[in-house]
Formats: sequence, structure tokens, C-alpha cells
Amino acid sequence: MGNTRKYDEDAVLRARVLLLGSGRLDWRQEVDAYRVLATVSPAAYLPKLVGALTSYRGNHWRTADPEVELALHAEAAEAARRIGVDAPNRTRVLCDTLHSYQRSLFAAGRRAEGRAVCEELAEAGRYGRLAIVLAEEGRHGEAAELYGRHIVPGQADDASPWTLIEWAAELDAAGRREEALEVFAGLVDDSRGRAAADRGPLASLVWKLEQYGRMLRAAGRPAEEAAARREALALLARLAEGGEPVSWSNIQATWVTLLALSGRPDEPAATPEAPSPAFGVHPVHGWSPDVREGHFASIPALEEQTDALRASGDLPGLIVAQRRLTARRALRWETSGRRAEESLRPSFDEGVALARRPAGDPDALVRALADRSMFLLAVKRYEEAHADLAEAVALRPIVTRT
Repeated sequence: MGNTRKYDEDAVLRARVLLLGSGRLDWRQEVDAYRVLATVSPAAYLPKLVGALTSYRGNHWRTADPEVELALHAEAAEAARRIGVDAPNRTRVLCDTLHSYQRSLFAAGRRAEGRAVCEELAEAGRYGRLAIVLAEEGRHGEAAELYGRHIVPGQADDASPWTLIEWAAELDAAGRREEALEVFAGLVDDSRGRAAADRGPLASLVWKLEQYGRMLRAAGRPAEEAAARREALALLARLAEGGEPVSWSNIQATWVTLLALSGRPDEPAATPEAPSPAFGVHPVHGWSPDVREGHFASIPALEEQTDALRASGDLPGLIVAQRRLTARRALRWETSGRRAEESLRPSFDEGVALARRPAGDPDALVRALADRSMFLLAVKRYEEAHADLAEAVALRPIVTRT
């Protein structure tokens, strides 16, 4: 046998020379060098190894073999775990690396392993992904509890509007309706304050008020629902008259997320064996890759279903299926970056037309008009948005007493 120690020393020397050289290294050379050096000086080189592996994923993922890609994610995660607990930025590096690793596991269909990494992330302080995964598996009570353990409204750094929407959604899905309303009411109040100070768009407040009204109706509080709708209508009138006071961009994500959330009752219930989207979470920013892919892949089958329902004359079934399809199209429209109004508006127009049929349900028409109003708001058709919501409000008598 050869001299193993001598071989290791030679490998370390070659790695040091390679890294100190003036030539540009390709990713393989850099990673191989840090692999060697991390065995003899982990404190200095484990973070560099993680960085090199992360750089590989960032620069070459489009051409990498999926199995190679997953193996590199796993190696980076294992290297990050070995970084000393006292090392600078250790928690951030570990969490960022684990976050990338879990997404690759979900993308590969290895959901149980992905969930385990999310549990590890939660132990390190980043609980959001685990809450979303629990929601995708129908474990709404656990997800709501997880949010509740970490969020102190008005104090927690991570209690962003998005996080509060997610928490309210899980409370509602868990049957804790009053608690969900309390969280969402706080979100609406915060949005009012931001809009009043020109720190938030009026459109975002309108979308939140519309969702709040839906929640109030489901809770049997029609007077408060009517008040929320009247407030939204007044804001739309203001927008129709003068537009947004301050320029905002890329705010359609709020609209499409709340639209999808409003359609959750019509979707199949999620289970660990058949996960579904975590409604209330933006699909790009939060849904697991396998769930997102499956949700968008269901569009052709839903199109066939709506065609069959049109042919059968089942109007109530068609209205429900067509709205489910519209929500999916809206999600795809917003996340694709190709936001031509004419590509999506026909779906909302059809929803209104179906609900206007003589045999249609008045509640379905109110919902279809409100849906189209919120879409028109998203594409800055303020006058038309106001007209639709005004009709919806007129169709539902305003309650003046409880």
C-alpha cells in the first residue's frame, strides 16, 4: 500500500497551490479544492465549500443532471451542518443552504425528506416553510399553531403582511374563524394606515377589504361585510377619479393570492397522501415545487371538465368549475410575467355571463362581479372596477342592524 498520509498532504498542497494561482478556476476545480481543504481545516474551508457548491447551483442548474443537482444540494447541506456553531453567519448559511436543499427534494418528489429538512429549518428559527408544507398536507391546525408560536403582531420582525395572510388562512382552514378574522382585521388596519400615509397602494387595501368581506360573510356577520364592501367601493371611486396617489409596481401578487384563497372551499381537501396548494401563500414565493407543478398541470383537465359541463347544461356545476379554472389561469397569468389584459379578461367576463343566466344564483353573480372588479383593479381599469363592485353591492342588501 502507498503512504496515505503523504497522499493526503500532497492533495492539500495541490489544493492550496490551485487556489493561490492566478488562473481562473472552473467550478469543478474550486469545489474539489475546498473539499480537500475542508477535511484538514473545517473552520476556514467549510463555509467556502458551501459557497462554491451554492455557486455551482446558481450558475449551472439549467444544464445539470437532476440527480447531480440533488447530490450537490445534499453535499452543501451536509457541509453547512458541519460548520462550527460559533462561526460567523453560521445560522444564515445553514438556513439558506437547507432552504435550497428542501426545494430540490420536493421538486424530485421526495416529499418526506423535504419535510424533514423543513423541520430542521424550523428548529433553526425559520418556521415558514414547515408551516406551508403542513398546510399543503391538510394539517391546518398544526400550521396555525406554528405561526401562532412565532408571531407577535406588531412586534415580530417576520410578521409581514404576507405572513399574516398565511396565518389567517390557516386559522380559517382549521375552523378557528374568529381568530382568523382578528388577524385579518389587523392586516386591514395596517393597510389602511399605510395607504393613508402613501406607504401602500390603495389597490392592495381594496383587495384585502374584499377578502375580509368574504370572511365576514362566511362567519355570519353581514353588517360588517357590508361595511367592508362600502369602504372598498369608496376607495374604488377615489381611484376612478384620480388613480393611485403614489406609483406602485408588481402588486398583482396580492390580488392573485387572495383570489386563489377565496376559492379554497371549492377545491379538494388536502391530505398528506394528496397534497394541495397552501392557499394564502403566493405560488412562486411559497408553494412546494411538486404542488405548484401539479396545480398548473390540472388546467387542461379542468378545461375539459368545464366543456363537458357546458354541454350537459349543469349551470351550478359549470359556475364552480369555471371559477376554479379562472383562478388557475390568473395564477399562471401573474406568475408568468406575461400580463396582457386580453389574455385573462375573457375568463372573468364568462364568469359574470354565466352567473347572469336566468337560472343563476344571485350569490354567484355577486361573487363573479366582485371577482371581475378585483381583476379590473389589477389592470388599472378603475372605472370599470367601480361599476362592477357597485352592482355587486346593490345586489346584496345592506344590513343596518345585527
